[in-house]
Amino acid sequence: MSKAAGLAELKTRLLGLSHQLGQEERDLAILGEGNTSARAGDGTFWVKASGSNLGSLTDAGLTECRFDGLLPLLKVRSLPDAAVDEALLAARVEASARKPSVEAIFHAYLLTLPGVNFVGHTHPIAVNALLCTRHGRTFAKRRLFPDEIVCCGVESVFVPYTDPGLKLSQAIKHAVEGYIKRVQRAPRVILLENHGLIALGGTPEAVLAATLMAVKAARIFVGAASTGAALRFLTPAQVVRIAGRPDEHYRQKALGL
Repeated sequence: MSKAAGLAELKTRLLGLSHQLGQEERDLAILGEGNTSARAGDGTFWVKASGSNLGSLTDAGLTECRFDGLLPLLKVRSLPDAAVDEALLAARVEASARKPSVEAIFHAYLLTLPGVNFVGHTHPIAVNALLCTRHGRTFAKRRLFPDEIVCCGVESVFVPYTDPGLKLSQAIKHAVEGYIKRVQRAPRVILLENHGLIALGGTPEAVLAATLMAVKAARIFVGAASTGAALRFLTPAQVVRIAGRPDEHYRQKALGL
C-alpha cells in the first residue's frame, strides 16, 4: 500500500470512529460536542475542527495539525486565550483548513503516548451522571466487572474539574504522567470531572470499546447504588488477575483492543 493510500485509509477509519461515537441513540455527544483525532505521520495528526458534528463528520471537518505547533504550549505557565487561538491556527498544515478544536492540545499530547494512534473525547450522559457527583473519583479508581478491566484498563485517570482549554490540557498531562508512573502503562480511559470522557488506543475499535464499556460500567454503578446496598467492587488482587489472564489478552487482540 502506498503512503497516500495508507493515510486515506487512516482518515476513513477516523471518520468511521467519529460516526460511531456521534450516533444520537448512544447519548455520547450531541450537536458539536466531543472530538476525535488520529496520528497522520510525519509529525502531524488529524483532529475534528471546532463546531463540527461527530455523527456527520466529513473530510472537511478534519484539520491536520503539527505536533510541534501545539506540544510546546503545555510547558507555558500562562497564555491569553487569544494567543492560544493564534497557536491553534498556526499549527494547521493547510492555512485554509478550519480552526481545530481548542482540545486539539490534549489530543496532541495523548497521541504521543506509546501505542496510542486514536483518541475519542465524548460527553456520555451516563458517565457524566457520576462525574457530576462525589462518586466520580471512585468510579475512576475501582472496577465492578471483568470486561470493564479488559476494555477500560485496571483503572481510569481522574482529572478534577478544570476550565476547558490550555489549562485542562495541562491538567490532563499532569494526571496521565502520574498514572503512568504508578501503573506503568498508558491509560485507556481518562475521566474529566463535570465534563466527560476521553478514550485512547491503538485502533478505533479500542477507543469505541473503552467508551461503550465505560458507559455500561456507569449505568451498573448507578443501578447498584440505587438499591441502597453497598457496592461490591472487585478487589485489587482480582483486578490484577483479570488484567494478566492470557485468555483475556487473547480476547483483547481478537477485538482489536
